[in-house]
Amino acid sequence: MLRQSPRHRIGDAARLSGVPPANIRYYEKEGLLPAQTRADNRYRLYSDEEVHHLRFVRLCRAMDMSLQEVRGLLALDACSTADGHAACVTLDEHLAHVRTRMAELATLEQELLSLRSRCDGTGGQCHVIEALHARADADPVPPAGPATRRHV
Repeated sequence: MLRQSPRHRIGDAARLSGVPPANIRYYEKEGLLPAQTRADNRYRLYSDEEVHHLRFVRLCRAMDMSLQEVRGLLALDACSTADGHAACVTLDEHLAHVRTRMAELATLEQELLSLRSRCDGTGGQCHVIEALHARADADPVPPAGPATRRHV
């Protein structure tokens, strides 16, 4: 006789996986989690395997992977004929994104430090706002075109 995996209501699945119920519903809507079976009372029910699946998604999201990247990894996991090293391509692309973002954040840090140096806390007026106004006037308006696509 086959033993069926325990079924968890969404609150228990959230507690066991570390994924808030709203995110679980969203992941289901986005296809990262299959549509759940429902109990007679219409509550969603999750197996231990699906709770593990949620933990996998949470881990990937904690590493700042986009939903598309997570979806790709899940597809590779589900495909028994997938190239065993195809996940490396996803990670390499994500690493490139992380490195680009780190460079952008380092530039941002320098800009903020430069602005912060405009005010030493003495005198009657802070020069940070003044510097921001000057920069706003000096920065050209970006040309109209396709919006830059954010990673996540």
